[in-house]
Amino acid sequence: MKLGEELQWRGLVKDKTCPTLLPKLSEQKFTLYCGFDPTASSLHIGSLLPLLLLRRLQRQGHQVIAVLGGATGMIGDPSGKDEERLLLTKETIAHNCQALRTYIAKFLHDERNPPRIVDNYEWFADINYISFLRDVGKHFSVNAMIAKESVRMRLETREQGISYTEFSYALMQSYDFYQLYQRYGCNLQIGGSDQWGNITSGVELIRKLINAASTDTASDTTANVYGLTFPLLTKSDGRKFGKTATGNVWLTADRTSPYDFYQFFLRTSDADALLLLRQLTDISRAELEAVATAMTSQPELRQAQQQLATAMLKLVHGEGELAKVTAMTAAFFAKDKLADLTAEQLQTRFADTPCTNIDLAPLSAGVGIAELLTMCGLCASRGQAKRDISAGGVYINATRVSDVGLQVDASFLLAGQFIVLRKGKKTFHLLRIKQPAAT
Repeated sequence: MKLGEELQWRGLVKDKTCPTLLPKLSEQKFTLYCGFDPTASSLHIGSLLPLLLLRRLQRQGHQVIAVLGGATGMIGDPSGKDEERLLLTKETIAHNCQALRTYIAKFLHDERNPPRIVDNYEWFADINYISFLRDVGKHFSVNAMIAKESVRMRLETREQGISYTEFSYALMQSYDFYQLYQRYGCNLQIGGSDQWGNITSGVELIRKLINAASTDTASDTTANVYGLTFPLLTKSDGRKFGKTATGNVWLTADRTSPYDFYQFFLRTSDADALLLLRQLTDISRAELEAVATAMTSQPELRQAQQQLATAMLKLVHGEGELAKVTAMTAAFFAKDKLADLTAEQLQTRFADTPCTNIDLAPLSAGVGIAELLTMCGLCASRGQAKRDISAGGVYINATRVSDVGLQVDASFLLAGQFIVLRKGKKTFHLLRIKQPAAT
């Protein structure tokens, strides 16, 4: 497939300002950009689509630009938001921009076709407000701005409405496109589907400003400026993808551990896994069809999820972390490997698992397994614990418990301080030895 056809097949195209844009991507080289909002010092998995789309285009010889919103981040984009954003300090935004710059540079590293990473604070820092209103603001119709979905929804369905600050965001993003067009010859902006209004405003602003400055009315220098949006990363049922009970799934290990990152993709539904394989990996059409067939014949193997989680972890955290995480995952269900895990690995794996702290002293004499199961809440009573054990559904440190009278002592401790209890296939509980109080 040609590039444009591949983007279409992978589901990476939502809207475009020109019907022939996709063929053009296969036939000529563009300088294109995508913006990244510095609301945090890390990107989350919702950012994978734009990052990977930039990388796909970069590998096809297009010049890519990542724009950090050092200026626009102080304002806040109302797109996709049902309430006003909290304003961050200048120092926080500058810190976040530097962190994102480092990450994006690593992700898009290509010595043959290096990316350009810029901060829009460069051209907004010393801009004159009156000049901006005269030169830029006069080209925007308030009627048209109110009609844009991101603004209209806030005006029609929310009591809070929208502030003048956020209402002005479209002008600033449009001016970004104009500045990039002037400085680097950037002729294509890409973004999520919620950015369609901002992108088309940028295309129109360039046309109006270039036409206003042009003395050659016969030429049409603005016909080569385009916009392209991709679908937001969502589940197969349309819900937002990437949120968990504890918040976003981040791309940096300091916010989401590689293990949790891997498990997130491993737990996706069959339909979501197939969709994400198509959107986020380089899997071919034939390979994807083979995976779908395998899922039908052997659904218990969860081949799509395994392939997706492996590809995403390798992409985001590297082969070294992939080896560690897959070894750690296998160990939780193998008694001969679980004992090899370190205390740090155990804590990482069970960070979101219910945990009960126990004293070491009782373990010296031994505590009945039924009592432990009841104490931590895995079983409602000792009688229920014994019935569950007899049914073969209780495990201690990945070993099935067959003796209802088993006495658990310090010899069961993993890494000198943990015991892993499991009921059934998925219900875990961690017992942790209390650390002595500091004297």
